[in-house]
Amino acid sequence: EQVERAVPAVLPPMPSDLPRNRLGFARWLINKEHPLTARVTVNRFWQMLFGTGLVKTVEDFGSQGELPSHPELLDWLAVEFRDGATERRGDGAQWNLKQLLKTIVTSATYQQSSQQSSGLTLNSETPHSLARGPRMRLSVDMIRDQALFVSGLLVEKLGGPSVKPYQPEGLYKDMAFGGMTGYDQAKGEGLWRRSLYTYWKRTVLSPTMSVFDASTREFCTVKETRTNTPLQSLNLMNDVTYIEAARLLAERMLVEGGDNDAARLAWGFRVVTSRTALAQEQQVLLRNLNKQRSYFAAHPDEAAKLLTVGEKRNRADLSANELAAYATVASLLFNLDEAITKQ
Repeated sequence: EQVERAVPAVLPPMPSDLPRNRLGFARWLINKEHPLTARVTVNRFWQMLFGTGLVKTVEDFGSQGELPSHPELLDWLAVEFRDGATERRGDGAQWNLKQLLKTIVTSATYQQSSQQSSGLTLNSETPHSLARGPRMRLSVDMIRDQALFVSGLLVEKLGGPSVKPYQPEGLYKDMAFGGMTGYDQAKGEGLWRRSLYTYWKRTVLSPTMSVFDASTREFCTVKETRTNTPLQSLNLMNDVTYIEAARLLAERMLVEGGDNDAARLAWGFRVVTSRTALAQEQQVLLRNLNKQRSYFAAHPDEAAKLLTVGEKRNRADLSANELAAYATVASLLFNLDEAITKQ
């Protein structure tokens, strides 16, 4: 029997006025009668923000997957996303991702602390309780983009071809096949574009991406893994991207942070962690800064060496030893659990 182009019978039929091609299929997917598109999208963004989707099996939204933990919430968010959260006031836009994310992250549920309160007891019957805020390690693109952003390096230009940021020398020569042995590292702004634009070769995944559990993209992956390993700390302390970001954050701390060490350290801590440092934490940072300051005063060649890592140069009117000391503290801030963990 001849089979024509059509959609599964269990889903709403494709309107007769739509062409039976990819354009018609796309329009059918975002048809108001389609029950899955908005719900699947909402569920995946919920997973991105909370670590677990309202339907836990985000990779299987069908009959073999789990039922939603909060079906009414999933339905409401899907309708708000599909129809426009502010459509009733006449200023909303349909399928507005920014509005969806704003709705979720400004909710009381999302803004709760991740710490367990004394009156809260979770058990096997409430595995998906929303009584606490989410706590999970950020994805590698978020970690990198955050470091670039707080240092002032991030280039937020939209669109354009892929770029090739810093990568260990000789990696392609040792691992690439098919005659592709060279890696033409980008110059200038290409080094600091958002991670979305990073050149991706499946057989030679960027070491930074690999260490932080990025998918190899050899097959569709909608549920990322999360691990915590010593290699991740070594990467944050030694990768050119993060050393360079620490140098530029140090410059911002000296120029924008205030006129004394305490104010500058407090400013840097708040920029990286989004909270005010406790008195004890402030003292730890101050002791570390003084230790680094003494070291670089005795080893100015090491300060000069540190400040040459990466292509971006610091301001020439700032003391090299001071910059190096503050850069080391900035690197410490980038390595804090709070800097790479959403909690």
